Amino acid sequence: MVECLDAPQPVYPLPPIEQIPDDEIDRAEAGKQIVMTRIGELPAVVLGAASFSPLYNTDDHISGTNPLRVTRLALRYGIDAFDTSPYYGPSEIILGNALKALENEFPRSSYQLITKCGRFGNTRADFDLTRVGVRTSVARSLSRLHTDYLDVVYVHDIEFIADVRAPRTVGNHLPALGSEREAYGLEEYQAGQVLGEGDQEVLSAIEALRELQGEGIVKKVGISGYPLPTLLRIAILVLHTTGRPLDIVMSYSHLNLQNRTFEAFKPALLERAAVKQVVSASPFSMGLLTPKPPAWHPASDEIKEAVTKAIAMHNERIGGGSTSPTFSELALGYAFGQALKAHTPTVVGLSRIEDVHTCARVWQQVESGNLPTEWETHVEAITRFFEAENVLDRCWENPSFS
Repeated sequence: MVECLDAPQPVYPLPPIEQIPDDEIDRAEAGKQIVMTRIGELPAVVLGAASFSPLYNTDDHISGTNPLRVTRLALRYGIDAFDTSPYYGPSEIILGNALKALENEFPRSSYQLITKCGRFGNTRADFDLTRVGVRTSVARSLSRLHTDYLDVVYVHDIEFIADVRAPRTVGNHLPALGSEREAYGLEEYQAGQVLGEGDQEVLSAIEALRELQGEGIVKKVGISGYPLPTLLRIAILVLHTTGRPLDIVMSYSHLNLQNRTFEAFKPALLERAAVKQVVSASPFSMGLLTPKPPAWHPASDEIKEAVTKAIAMHNERIGGGSTSPTFSELALGYAFGQALKAHTPTVVGLSRIEDVHTCARVWQQVESGNLPTEWETHVEAITRFFEAENVLDRCWENPSFS
């Protein structure tokens, strides 16, 4: 459940730190501690704390000590940045409580906190991008996260508010960079055009965050969302209307086995919009590329069916071989590899201690170039299958109000 700004806040108490298990499984593997590659000022891997919410896990799972143990192990491996949001229900509270309990081992200066503002639910009434709303949201995030500054704050899911300029809202959007630039509002002459009240609302939220940046409360200001053409258009608009580029832009579900279009849009964000850092989130595409995707997943039936078939095909291909990668491991390794080539941080949701160990192991294999050769063969088979099913690089319907 997402709490509105004026609603009472839920409480997720933790036992004293000495009563929380700290066993062998809670420690980074001996000799394999990871000093994460830095990409800009972020680590190459960022822990996505949407996993500390009912979006992905049961209340029993997130209300116990598991989130703290996941957070602690991530930090021990060198994953020292965390991405959260008020929209992720109790995520900020749970993450903040965990980090507060761990402050003797990991003081605030040892990690980065990334959160968002503007979105609190799925209806138009659940968005507040006003100056008062932005400042109130940030103040609440500071309290929840037990800090006096935030390293990054995004205006969350701007596509819900920004004016729509696109010939279609589903499918492959790569023509936005070429033959259909004008239809997406991306021609040079369109660079400073405010299309309507939605665009102005996003610009006002950016202005409010920059006020907080001037006060030292927010270090970096950015936008996040799903459709890459919209993120690019708004990033260009911010540059041309304010004279300053955005510090950071994050998109999700566009750098993975099923959709690789982030790779084409990143250069445009860096060059045309002068964005200082671009981040890719969700190598599992919000759970789509796992055996049990969440029931609420917005992908089309065609994409979901193709993924289900691809997982079955992969499982049949590898049989019961214990050394062969699972489909999820393959998805993670592929996303890490592409992100490393693109010099892009990856935000990945981790729910269990075992997930952190797997993440660290796969990252280490990718970074060191020690992935088994069979992985590439598996990836090629899956991408060929997605292409044959006509879902490779296809986006689902742009998010909109419920």
